[in-house]
Amino acid sequence: MHKGATTDRPRGTARRQGHGHTSTRPGVPIEKENIPFVDSDHDDQWVGDGHLTAAISSRSTVDQDDDTMTESQENLARAYATRHVGPSLAERRMQEKLTVSIEFNSADGDLIEEAKDRATELKVIDERARGLRRNSISLPSLNVNELEALRLEQERQEGSGILETDSGSDSSSEGSTEGTPETPTTPAKLKPMLHFNDDSSSDEENKPRGKNLFRTKRRSSIAPLPALRLNDKEMMSNDFDTHSVLSNQASITSVNSLASLLKEKMQNVPAIIRKKKRETKDYKLRVFVGMLFLIIVFLVGYAYVMYNQKLLAKSYFETIKFHKKTRNFRLLDGKGGEMLTGMLGTTLNIEQPYNCLPKDLKDDGSVCYEWNSKARLYMNLAKSPAPDIKCYSFQWESLLADLYPTDCFDASEDRGFWYGGGLTNGIEYILGRTVIPEGPFVTGDINMHQWGNALKRYFLNSRGVAIQVDETSPLYVSVNTGPGKRLCLQGRNDKFAFVNRQTPFPELKYTVCSGPDMKTLHNGLMQKSLWDGLTERDNDVIKSLLREPVWQIPASKQEDLTETAIYNYTESIIALGYLRLGHVLVNEFWQRTIGDFRLDPERFPTLDETVNILHRRGFRVSFMIQPFISTESSNFREAVAKKLLIYERESERSIPALTRYKSTTSAGVLDVTNNASIPWLAEQLKKISETVEIDSYFVDFGTAFNIPRYYQCAQTLVNPDEYKNYFMERFEGTLSIFGVSSAITVPRPPAFLSLPPVNSSWSGLQSIIPTMLSYGIIGFPFLMPGPVGGDFVLPTQQLKKMYSYYSFELPPLPDKELYIRWLQLATFLPVLRFTHLPSEYRDDTVTAIAKELTEIRQRVLVLLERFSSIAMDEGLPIIRPLWMLDSTDVNCFSINDEFSIGDGMIVAPVLEKGETVREVYLPQGVWKDGIDESLRKGSRWIHNYHVPQNKVAYFIKMPDNTRF
Repeated sequence: MHKGATTDRPRGTARRQGHGHTSTRPGVPIEKENIPFVDSDHDDQWVGDGHLTAAISSRSTVDQDDDTMTESQENLARAYATRHVGPSLAERRMQEKLTVSIEFNSADGDLIEEAKDRATELKVIDERARGLRRNSISLPSLNVNELEALRLEQERQEGSGILETDSGSDSSSEGSTEGTPETPTTPAKLKPMLHFNDDSSSDEENKPRGKNLFRTKRRSSIAPLPALRLNDKEMMSNDFDTHSVLSNQASITSVNSLASLLKEKMQNVPAIIRKKKRETKDYKLRVFVGMLFLIIVFLVGYAYVMYNQKLLAKSYFETIKFHKKTRNFRLLDGKGGEMLTGMLGTTLNIEQPYNCLPKDLKDDGSVCYEWNSKARLYMNLAKSPAPDIKCYSFQWESLLADLYPTDCFDASEDRGFWYGGGLTNGIEYILGRTVIPEGPFVTGDINMHQWGNALKRYFLNSRGVAIQVDETSPLYVSVNTGPGKRLCLQGRNDKFAFVNRQTPFPELKYTVCSGPDMKTLHNGLMQKSLWDGLTERDNDVIKSLLREPVWQIPASKQEDLTETAIYNYTESIIALGYLRLGHVLVNEFWQRTIGDFRLDPERFPTLDETVNILHRRGFRVSFMIQPFISTESSNFREAVAKKLLIYERESERSIPALTRYKSTTSAGVLDVTNNASIPWLAEQLKKISETVEIDSYFVDFGTAFNIPRYYQCAQTLVNPDEYKNYFMERFEGTLSIFGVSSAITVPRPPAFLSLPPVNSSWSGLQSIIPTMLSYGIIGFPFLMPGPVGGDFVLPTQQLKKMYSYYSFELPPLPDKELYIRWLQLATFLPVLRFTHLPSEYRDDTVTAIAKELTEIRQRVLVLLERFSSIAMDEGLPIIRPLWMLDSTDVNCFSINDEFSIGDGMIVAPVLEKGETVREVYLPQGVWKDGIDESLRKGSRWIHNYHVPQNKVAYFIKMPDNTRF
């Protein structure tokens, strides 16, 4: 109880409680008496006559009529006893929630009593004392008369009638102990007032004891309290009294305590339910968070889709600047710098375009503009080959037959250097330095046409921009023909190259890609693995072409090529002694007429025996074939009868279309798009193999201009160059092809692309490196140069006009210096090819130089084989321009008289007559001089580098950690 607690009720005052029970004054026998306890909203008080009002709760009589206080009631009494001053409003609210009601049921004798602020009289209880709970306030087992006697005795001893309590004790602490009441002297018949625990600590025994006879020593564990709410947070009894259950279980001292414990457990049921409710709330929170997460994922996905739809417009605003009215075009890099500039639709008038009608829009989300029923332009994002490369597609659709969509881009060198396309008429490695009139982009003879024997619709700029034109577009290309230096692309149908219209009106479709630098962009756009379908035998052919020379039998005329000439030529090769035996190439004169596909029996009576001898000596024999059939051939009539030839347009395949090929003035062309022609040609070649064991074939396609002008095939060709693709696709699994004369796509390995025939002159020698570099850039990694010394002598004084069908005679023995410099260059190229042997000069100097170059060739082979494997994997060329070593070095952009073998060696041959010094540039790194083996630092020019006639300048790349 609270120290000095008093009550304002008169001593002995009783009130009616329960169902039909009455209370009487003290001393009067009654059936039952109430022991009052005090509500936390009022103070305990003593009345004037010394009667004690104590906060004691009555318990239900389960089996006996003895009264004990429950633990919840005791806790409320303790809370009240600790008050020294009047309670605050928050405390009063708290105490209202802590008020414990005692229910009395008339059926089972339970007493329903709520805590009040006034005392009630004790009811009659059994004289037997019952065991008390250890952590509860036990009531003395006294009757009313005994209690009255104790009261009177207490008044006599104390006088004041007030029990003193220890004001310094803190009843709120679990470990504190209340004052121990002193037991007064009473008659022997009286029972002990209180039961104490025997295991009290010594500290508790040493504390001052109070005189309250109705208080017992407090235990450290208390009964679980009902659920409390503190600071708007609901707390369970188990949250702040974790030991109460164990303590209660350990403190059972009587049978009645079991009922008390059961009631306490029942009191905890609401708390458990509320706790489960709280857990339920947590579960709902988790469900809410999960649903919110799903909503966020949906919104992010939706935003991503919308972002992709809007990405094109964003890209055009941030990367591409296009003025719709003037059609000025600018491609910007990440820093806002101009990478590509030009003008689109140069053939249109300056006028404002309109957005395309819904029926004209594409399903891919392209941006579309239309110029007043003249043309439409579609712009869109294109698939990028690598994350750091961005590509944009452009497509013009002309709405008029005579309107040719044309886009032009700045080709001046201050806007970067342009490469690609193919070999130009001027043998220029950089496109901006030549003039190419507007013409069809098809293969031709560089002596009279604008482009060479190999083309790709691929143009590369040194600022890291590339243009790829679609194969189906009727492409015309011009360079530097209009105002200013410009590279122009035009979609245009004509009566020969693009006579087969793919669309009703001309179209131009291309893709512009940009990358961080030219090297990264180029590597990403090149064709990848070439290993698909490659057999082990094909791989052996590639290695043999790298290691062994190609010996082309010299024969300018049909009568020059005989069985004896082949035998004698191979004997001379063996007599050299320092060059490997390799491939013997026999040109088309092995037939009597082109298209016979049979050996001439007069010139080759026992060629099968000769070929067997060559095989035993270690040679490989290759024949040159072509899809042309001379009108003088016996096969021509059969081919016409079986409709195996390309026929005249609109002739219903009844009239074969004729053309000229080399020395043949009239010839038909085998239609390889006709399914019947493939087995026919295969059967003809099989007959040759039955007579002579042929190892491989070299296919001479000629050029696009060797196709009949008014051609028509069984299947429509986009352009004449597509014929080559059909042939390779149909025969690559039937024939072993080791070389082709022309191509617009990379031939299937082991086929090497042959460089076009060159004149036996210093200008012819100077054209080899630009041709190798140009073809390597557009995607042809395996290249076969012409023979050392040149292919022919150009009779410029005899002819007023060049014609591609002319067959020129082989050159006589070239000048010795030219031959030596040519041989020095050829030593570092993938294939070493001969017509004239070094022994023909009968000069010890030439022989000594040739032997030294043979030793160098053995060292070069290591690099050639290494980078040929890389070419198979990545499509990169073996012979590379210097900017592929360092695309940030502007000095490397325009060098066309040096090249590198992969990134392991740089070669700088002498290409001028009578020169023994030259300028050499080395990219970044450390390089070892091949002549004197000194180390040289890169990123600089070597001026007046001395190269004697018997030496060639080459530099080997050293490891990056090399130091001087």
